[in-house]
Amino acid sequence: MKIIVDTSLPQEWMSPLLTLSSRDVQLVHWGEKQWQDADVLMSNFYMKVTKEVLNQLPNLKLITQFGVGYDNIDVTACQERGVIVTNTPQPVIEPTAELCMALIMGVARRTAELDRTIRNNQVEFGLLKNLGTSLYGKTLGIVGLGNIGRSVARRAIACGMKIIYHNRKPVSDEVLRACQITAEYVPLEHLLQTADFVSLNLPYSTEVRHLIGEREFKMMKPSAFLINTARGAHVDEDALISALKHGEIAGAALDVYEHEPQISEGLKELPNVLMVPHVGTGTWEGRKAMCDAILDNIIAFIEKDYTRMTIVNSF
Repeated sequence: MKIIVDTSLPQEWMSPLLTLSSRDVQLVHWGEKQWQDADVLMSNFYMKVTKEVLNQLPNLKLITQFGVGYDNIDVTACQERGVIVTNTPQPVIEPTAELCMALIMGVARRTAELDRTIRNNQVEFGLLKNLGTSLYGKTLGIVGLGNIGRSVARRAIACGMKIIYHNRKPVSDEVLRACQITAEYVPLEHLLQTADFVSLNLPYSTEVRHLIGEREFKMMKPSAFLINTARGAHVDEDALISALKHGEIAGAALDVYEHEPQISEGLKELPNVLMVPHVGTGTWEGRKAMCDAILDNIIAFIEKDYTRMTIVNSF
């Protein structure tokens, strides 16, 4: 079995796969020759797996995606070809929620902005200097109360925040109790008008492209902050830049970008934007857990134990 990888992973992470006695397993890198006959592709968000790419891989049987989102993959073309697509939903939950909460705290208390003033010798100390915004008693509006959204809510409640949320449908009281969170379901417009912090934690589809744009920013409080750790295309970035420049919202904290990996110069110029480079799952522990989940999918595929796999399409 030949497996394509496009990132050099620590060898010890791959050992469960490489020590399989039942099958000869060979790893090849995307940039190398002799990958066209590969059986498995280990993909990530930056690899666009289009129909044209699939046509170069006539033997491909399985795509294993790092991460929960898979909008970089032409799933319809995979379906037509009989290629199974899997993802890694469980390992992403806690690290992404951690980063989301870090961004909420960071943009509220202006940590990166004030760090820059110190490094550039522009800092002024004083009782009414360098003031930020408290989280305690504020309202966090979560758009997408799935696994990650609920983990964010749990952390925000620990900071004394009230949770409101918008979903395709309300989350059951039983699920909320199991997660030990209290959250009120509200229409999106009410959430935008009410929340002090708006966190986007929903999966991407074409239906929610530019879910937040010029109209939505005008609904938000001038004191509100937008946090996006989901997908960049959820937000109309030009409208975001305009809203920040004209004081329609107080600030934004972003892990993802509309034209990623390109980042708008307009965002870079604004002091009230906290930005990190798509590192929601970017911890050693998180990446190792994702790799373990990918290997579990591959080994289950080899053993034809499809019930163990996190399959996102039909086959």
